[in-house]
Amino acid sequence: MLRAIPLLLGLLLSMPVFASFSPLPAMSHLPSGHDIALIITDPTTDHNIYSQRDEQLQAPASTQKLITALAAKLYLGDSFRFTTDIERNGDNIIVRFGGDPSLSRQQLASLLAQLKHHRLSTIKGNIILNGAVFGGYERAPGWPWDILGVCYSAPSSSISLEHNCVQGALYSNKAPGQLTRVNIPAHQPISVTSDAVIVSKEQQKAQYCDLTLTADNSNSYQLSGCLPKRSQPLPLNFAVQNTVDYTAAVIRRELQRAGIRFNGEIVRDDKASGKRIARHASEPLNKLLETMLKESDNLIADNLTKTLGRKYFEQPGTFGNGVAAIKTILSEKAGIDLNQAVLVDGSGLSRNNRLTASQMMEVVTYLYQHNKGLGLLDTLPVSGQSGTLRYRQSIRHRPLQGNITAKSGSLFGTYNLAGIITTKSGKELLFVQFVTNYHPKEPTEEAPKVAPPIERFERELYRAMYDSF
Repeated sequence: MLRAIPLLLGLLLSMPVFASFSPLPAMSHLPSGHDIALIITDPTTDHNIYSQRDEQLQAPASTQKLITALAAKLYLGDSFRFTTDIERNGDNIIVRFGGDPSLSRQQLASLLAQLKHHRLSTIKGNIILNGAVFGGYERAPGWPWDILGVCYSAPSSSISLEHNCVQGALYSNKAPGQLTRVNIPAHQPISVTSDAVIVSKEQQKAQYCDLTLTADNSNSYQLSGCLPKRSQPLPLNFAVQNTVDYTAAVIRRELQRAGIRFNGEIVRDDKASGKRIARHASEPLNKLLETMLKESDNLIADNLTKTLGRKYFEQPGTFGNGVAAIKTILSEKAGIDLNQAVLVDGSGLSRNNRLTASQMMEVVTYLYQHNKGLGLLDTLPVSGQSGTLRYRQSIRHRPLQGNITAKSGSLFGTYNLAGIITTKSGKELLFVQFVTNYHPKEPTEEAPKVAPPIERFERELYRAMYDSF
C-alpha cells in the first residue's frame, strides 16, 4: 500500500491544473435573466475543463453552419460543384438551374452568350427555366416575417442569381420633414419606393419612429417610417422575393446585350429537358465552404442543405430532407448523434433550431481531430484578422488577436461562439459558448459610456482562458 502512494502522487502531479480557472467573474457582467451554456475541453485528454448547462437545448444560430459544412465535406466531397446548364429542345431553350448560390449575372450572361456558338443568334421559341433540383418552401419554418426583405434572409431557391440580393442606397441628407430618396442601379429589375421622412434623432426617439420595409411577390419594395438626417447614404440590401421573375428579367436584358433576338416567353417548367449545349460550374466545395464559414453566408448553407437532401434521398431537395440527410451523414460517417437536436435549416437562421453545447462540442472535436483531412478549421474566422471575427470587439485586440479561431452565431438575444483558442503557453482548447436571453438595459444618456455587457463577458472569459493555461 505504501508503495502505491508515490505512484498516485506522481499521477496527480502530472495532471493539468484546472482549479485556477473560473469563468464566474466574466459571467457577472451578463444581465439577470440570461441563459448561458458553456463547455471548455482539452482535446489532448478529452477532459472537460468547465461545463455549464451543456445539455440544455439552445438556439445555435450560425454556429450551426459547422454542422452543415461537416456533412457537405463528408458526403459531397471536395470535387463537388453546382452546375447551371443551357439545353435545347427544338426551338425552345432550357436553362437548368442547379441551386448554385454563387451564380453571378456575369456568369449567366457568359453562359447565354454561348448560344451564338451554336448558331442561335435568334431564339424562335420560348425560354424555359427548370428548377427541379429543389422542392418545398424557399424559406424555412422559424424565419421571422420582418426580416424576409433583407439579404441575409434571401430565399433558398434552385433558381438563384446574384445571391438573390440587390444592393441600393437611401439618402436622407435633406432638411428634416422632407422625404428620403432611394437609389437602385438601373440594370436591376426591382422596384423600390420610399415615403420615409427625414427626422432629427430627437424626433425619431420621441415619435418611436423607425425605418420599415415591406415587399411583395412582384419584387416591389416600399420603405416607410423615418430616418435620421445623415450626410452619407444608408446602404440597403434587398432580398429578391420572386426569383423566377427576377431571373427572367435579367435573362431578357442579357440576351439583348449579347445581340440575341428573342420575342418569346420565359416560363418555369421543372419537367422540361433537352440536349445540353453549354454548362457553367461553380467554384469547388472547399471554396464555397470557406465563404460560407468566414462570412456566415446563409444562402450557401441552405442551398447546400437542400443539395444534401436531394443527393442522399434522390428526390428534390427540401429543408426537411436536407436536415434529415445531415443527421444521417454525421451519424454514419462521423459517429455524431444529432437525433435529439432540432434542426429545420442549414444556416441557423431559423428561430426553431435547438442544439446543446455538448452536441456542438462533438462537432468541434471531430473537426479538430480530423482537420488534417478536412481542413475546415482553416477556413474559420480568426479573431481580429478575418471574417466575422475581424471586428468582434471582445477578442480583436492583443493578446487574443489571432489566437481564437471560431464560428460565431447571433440572433435576437443570442450570442454564440464555437471553436479553438490557443493559450499563452501554446496549448489549444476547444470551447462552445451559447448565450441566450441576453437583454441588457438600455443605456441612459447620463450613464458613462462603457462596453456592452456581452463584450465585457467575452473579453474576460477568453482572456482568463488565455492566461490560465
